[in-house]
Amino acid sequence: MKKFSKKVKPIFTHPYTIILTLLFIKIIGFRLVVFHNKSILHIAFIEFPLWAFFLSLIIFLARKRMWTGIILFNTVLSVLFIAIIYYTRYFSTIPSYYDLQQIYQSNSVGGTVGLLSKPYDFLFFLDIALLLLIAYYCTNKKIKPSLKISRRLTILFGSISIITTLLAFRQPLIDVSYFAKENGYLQSQAVQVFTRGFGIALASDVNLSEQDVEKLKGNDFVPPDEHASYGIAKDRHVFVIQVESLQGFVIDKQVNGQEITPNLNALLKDSAYFDNVYQQIGAGNTSDAEWLMHTSIYPEGMDPTVNVINGDPVPSLLHTLQDHGYGTATYHADDVTYWSRNKLYAALGFDYVYTDVEIPAEQEIGFGPADEVLFDFVSQQLPSQLKMNAKMYSNIITLTSHTPFEMPENLQNLTLSESYDNTYIGNYLQSIRYTDEQIGNFIATLKEKNLYDNSLILIYGDHSGIHGAPVTENDESILLELLGHPYNLQDRFVIPVIFNGGGLFKGETINHLGGQVDLMPTLLNLLGIEYHGQMMGHNLFHYENNLLGMRYHLPGSSFINDDTLYVAPSAKFPAILYNLENMKEKERSNKTQQSIDNALQIMQQSDQILKTYSSRK
Repeated sequence: MKKFSKKVKPIFTHPYTIILTLLFIKIIGFRLVVFHNKSILHIAFIEFPLWAFFLSLIIFLARKRMWTGIILFNTVLSVLFIAIIYYTRYFSTIPSYYDLQQIYQSNSVGGTVGLLSKPYDFLFFLDIALLLLIAYYCTNKKIKPSLKISRRLTILFGSISIITTLLAFRQPLIDVSYFAKENGYLQSQAVQVFTRGFGIALASDVNLSEQDVEKLKGNDFVPPDEHASYGIAKDRHVFVIQVESLQGFVIDKQVNGQEITPNLNALLKDSAYFDNVYQQIGAGNTSDAEWLMHTSIYPEGMDPTVNVINGDPVPSLLHTLQDHGYGTATYHADDVTYWSRNKLYAALGFDYVYTDVEIPAEQEIGFGPADEVLFDFVSQQLPSQLKMNAKMYSNIITLTSHTPFEMPENLQNLTLSESYDNTYIGNYLQSIRYTDEQIGNFIATLKEKNLYDNSLILIYGDHSGIHGAPVTENDESILLELLGHPYNLQDRFVIPVIFNGGGLFKGETINHLGGQVDLMPTLLNLLGIEYHGQMMGHNLFHYENNLLGMRYHLPGSSFINDDTLYVAPSAKFPAILYNLENMKEKERSNKTQQSIDNALQIMQQSDQILKTYSSRK
């Protein structure tokens, strides 16, 4: 019996073997779920050592409170891993340290936690129960940790971590998810901290003119005042309606014989409708859509752009319009500090800012007042604003059609079959139908107030609503029936862009490839106003060819051109090219790398512009 005790005793005298084994198993589970990484050697030498270093350091420093430190570390780590997993399931990208600290206010994730969770997620907390049992046993047996062993482990794992982190700094950080898979999650965060402290995204020394940018896109540059669309809406009031989660596939689409967007469909008869425009937002989502609309500069990507700008005024659509006699106002029935919009709006230069403080907290749906309340409030403000300003620019951001798209029964205007009951897609269609109704009512109000015939109206979606883990197999089946084909990246990323106004357009659909970066130059061209800064987008009415860079919601180096959607290698999947005409895979050609290089040059030029107004110079 004594011999048996001697064999067993070292394991519990030095319980690090069990502690580190449990940590290793947890990290294996994390890598499997997030990266589909099954390489034990890669995990052992790249991902594991840095986590093990922090745990060993806690053991060494805590001493008498070693078990408290170990259990607290593993509990925090389990919560962190779950947060990363949920974020990845929803956004299909790996969160940064900044994204994780914002999860507490991220409505888009918080409202869908129930849809993102899976039963096996709770296994990440199983080691906590085991550690409690081990701690109880060791405490009762008065087994004390060996400071000598903990010191050696700290030095060992610390040395390996320094080497892997230094190697990570030698790799280019183009896509965060792929970088984290190859170099380790913590190492990716260290590189991001450095990148954000000393530069912005892909920023480098480039100096492209407008002519150069158009050449990279495949166009010959033509001065804006020579475009056929130039000035056709000169001196008109401007209403920009940014619609939450509005995707292109719902336009002119019916479900069970009912139009999903009857009001927008009716509007198309007197509009110029661009049906081939892609979202280009970064981590800031809706706030990045506002940034793109008002600057024609790419978002930072890894951070919400509002966290990059230093607060100084930036060249913007608003400052330009103000120079031409416009008053400017923005309306959003949300907390102005959400995604730091208070900072964004000051930098862009809005004259009037209306948020949840001013907009009545009535008929709340989801995260704030219903869109009906929002549009009524806008209508009430217009008379007083028009007394002070001969021309008004009004930026209206809807909120009701925000995930998880749960509408009260009395506001569900679509009659759907039982197969849609309690489904993500069914909820989405009901919320879009409601917002469509409110847009139609607002257009009718403009006509009643005799403003419509003297207005230019732009309506567009901010980003996709149908994506990530909330989309179940049942939802995919419903989408297949609704769309006539499996839901794909084109369905996800294409947003509707509608230009409207009394007597301006004749119901034309234009399929020029575009992105959100193109909205501002197109709007200015219609108003006949030239911009004295550099825009990364161009007038969608004039240019047929385009090259769009994508950040965050596609891996870095991804691009979209006139016939191809290229998805760069990611944490889970290899690179893939799609034919835009049918979204079928196609072979890589000699032109692929040239398009990658051209798109990166365009975004680098954009980063150079943004760097001028950055707090991270």
